[in-house]
Amino acid sequence: MSANVDESVTLMSKDSPDRLGPALVGWLGYASPRVLLLMTGSTLGYRIYLGDFGVWDLAIVGAILLWWPIQEWLIHTFILHFRPITLGGRTVDLLNAKKHRAHHRDPWRIPILFVPLHTYFYSVPLLFVLWIGLAPTLPLAFTGLATFFGLSLHYEWVHYIVHTRVKPKTWFYQRLWRNHRLHHCKNENYWLGVTMLMGDRIFGTAKAPQDVPTSDTCRTLGVESTLGA
Repeated sequence: MSANVDESVTLMSKDSPDRLGPALVGWLGYASPRVLLLMTGSTLGYRIYLGDFGVWDLAIVGAILLWWPIQEWLIHTFILHFRPITLGGRTVDLLNAKKHRAHHRDPWRIPILFVPLHTYFYSVPLLFVLWIGLAPTLPLAFTGLATFFGLSLHYEWVHYIVHTRVKPKTWFYQRLWRNHRLHHCKNENYWLGVTMLMGDRIFGTAKAPQDVPTSDTCRTLGVESTLGA
């Protein structure tokens, strides 16, 4: 299917909210934001309870902020846009990639745009093990956890709002809104950042729209079969 950049403005579900208040209520009705609200609130609350704040907390927050756009780009490129491969006569595919292809096929279908719930069953325990095991102190471990979950929550909000009829009013969010819609409607190989765009600049996928050809595979990601969700 040929995609046109003008669709970044016109293509959207008429059933999606068009005002911020109803959008927020709708967002809170989905499981992934509620999981991340719980994780952010609990880790931040425990971090405050532990006390002993210092300069190293700022260093950890800063390091995560620097890493986040690179992480977004790497996950989007190598996991979400993973193409099935054949090994030993068997097709190997990733469930998250299948679900992401379903999202690209129907980008205005709200229920399928969130982080798949199965992801939390392994990512949350892994994050706790890594931070508590590697951080020099427990307070610093929970600084890292609270920051990571908070940024994940922000990711879910930004990704959701871009796929509704709500158009952000601030320059920062308008930029994210346009960037992600270009990814869906102009060329899926560019504009891979969602909440931070430095990864695109680092890896060369932040070109001006007029310098990027319109892709015929924005909806399919070059894979004919997908997982309906």
